[in-house]
Amino acid sequence: MAPALKPSQPASAAPSAVLLFDIDGVIRDVGGSYRRAIAETVQHYSGAHPDPGAIDALKAEGCWNNDWEASLELLRRRGTALPALEALVEVFNGFYFGGDPWGDPAAWQGFIGQEPLLVERPFFDGLTGAGVAWGFVSGAEPPSARYVLEQRLGLTAPPLIAMGDAPDKPDPTGLLRLAQALAGPLGPQAPPVAYLGDTVADVLTVQRARQQHPDQRFWSLAVAPPHFHLPGRERERAHYEAQLLAAGADAVIPATAQVSDHLPWMESGQIAQASKPTSSRPTMADS
Repeated sequence: MAPALKPSQPASAAPSAVLLFDIDGVIRDVGGSYRRAIAETVQHYSGAHPDPGAIDALKAEGCWNNDWEASLELLRRRGTALPALEALVEVFNGFYFGGDPWGDPAAWQGFIGQEPLLVERPFFDGLTGAGVAWGFVSGAEPPSARYVLEQRLGLTAPPLIAMGDAPDKPDPTGLLRLAQALAGPLGPQAPPVAYLGDTVADVLTVQRARQQHPDQRFWSLAVAPPHFHLPGRERERAHYEAQLLAAGADAVIPATAQVSDHLPWMESGQIAQASKPTSSRPTMADS
C-alpha cells in the first residue's frame, strides 16, 4: 500500500514549484555510513575491501541505487560466491544500523551515527516561505529515512517515498507519485517539478518521468556527493559532475544548501549561474 503523503504546503495553497530531494549524499553525508557498509559487507564475504573509487564507478552506471544490490554486484564482479540476499541484508544492516532497524534509534550502534547533515531545518522553512512544496524520494530504508528527517532535522511527517514504497530508481513511479501528491495533476498547467539527486540513477529517474509525462515541466538538478568536495579531489569531482550532465542533468549545483539560488523557475525560467563550480547543459535554456 502506498504511504500517506502529507503536503509540505497547506492544502489550500497552490505551490509555485515542487522540489523533491534524494536523501543520501544530498541531505546527509553517507560516505562514512551507507558507503562504508557496502565496503565492509563486501569485505565480510570476499576478504577484500573495495576502494571508494570502485563504489563510485558502480554508482555511476545508473542502475545500482539499492546498496544491497550494489554489494552483491561488487561480490559478483570479484568472483565471490554470492550469499542469499536475506543473509547479506542482515550483515549489511549490522554494520549500518548496529541494532534492530525497526527498534529504538537510541540503541543503534552502527555507522548511521556517523552522518553529517548537509542542511538544517531552516532551509526547509525558507522553501515553504517561498511557496515551494518539498518532499523526499529516496532508496533509503524507511527507519533510516525517517530518523534523519524527523529526529535529526525535526521535520513533522515530511512527504516521503522510501525503500519499498515504490520500485527502485531509476523507475520514476515514486517521483511521479509524490509530485502528483504535492502539485496535483501533472501537465502543462502544473507547477514545475525539480528533483535534486547525487547519482546517475537520480538523473535517469527524471528522464523517465519526462517520457511518461512529456507535457509536465521536470528539471533534473544534481550535486556531487560530499566526498568529492574534499581537498585534492577537484579532478575526480569534475569527472563525476560531467557524468551527471552526460546522463541528462539540467544543472549541477555546488551544494544542496544553494539550491534556492538555482531553481529553474527563477531567473526568467533559467537556472541561475551563481558560482563557478556550477555546471549546466548549454541547451537547458531552450528546454
